[in-house]
Amino acid sequence: MLPIERRKWIEQELIVNKKIDIEEVSKKLNVSAMTIRRDLKELESNGKAIRTHGGAISVDSITEEVPYSSKKVKNNAEKRAVANKALSLIGENSTIILDSGTTTFELAKLLRDRSDLTVVTNDIKIANELLESPNKVIVTGGELQQGVGALYGSGTQKMLSIIHADLFFLGAHAIDLERGVTAPTFEKSLIKQLMLNAAEKTWILADYSKFNRKAFSNVCDLSEVEGIITNANVDSSIVEEYDNRTQILLGGGD
Repeated sequence: MLPIERRKWIEQELIVNKKIDIEEVSKKLNVSAMTIRRDLKELESNGKAIRTHGGAISVDSITEEVPYSSKKVKNNAEKRAVANKALSLIGENSTIILDSGTTTFELAKLLRDRSDLTVVTNDIKIANELLESPNKVIVTGGELQQGVGALYGSGTQKMLSIIHADLFFLGAHAIDLERGVTAPTFEKSLIKQLMLNAAEKTWILADYSKFNRKAFSNVCDLSEVEGIITNANVDSSIVEEYDNRTQILLGGGD
């Protein structure tokens, strides 16, 4: 097989399977692992692949940041189902951290009439939703991410490094069995990591569209969280796969 044919074959594999393993491909094509690495380097330089440790993933498997105005109209019923399930985990007089995002925003709506909670958030829309709530609301401060409403930067980091909470509800941008939870930027992943470290327990909130996806920067492995809360109509094969790695709670169907 000529180099151009081999790279075309690898490119097709990435389109179909979203990822490849160097050792597996080298054996299948009967060439050295170094040859496959060179092929992947060439494909990456042409925008056809993204190299990873031991292999590569397809370009379209990486998800990017989406403006709040676009996210808020997607999968609303599923997000509400997830939020309702998450609500059942919040005990009296709890201190909770709500990550930025539209699913955590749905949870904030359900907390407006509570009066026993301390809510910490880096999302100005969540803070505004709880403006008239009897709950104690703490906003992390920091630099505003325009178009998204999230706060980040050194001010946010400092606040999160000195607090303690009972629960953290992590808004997941992308979840993958191997990569765990990932975020579109390094800054976002760092804030989520600090929130996770500040809480006794962490639950991921994610509708069906977030599974088997990857973003740019690692947040945490699935072993670091209590589990994932998702909507009841998520594909059963996904539930079975992820249930082997962490606890799965379904909202809206039980």
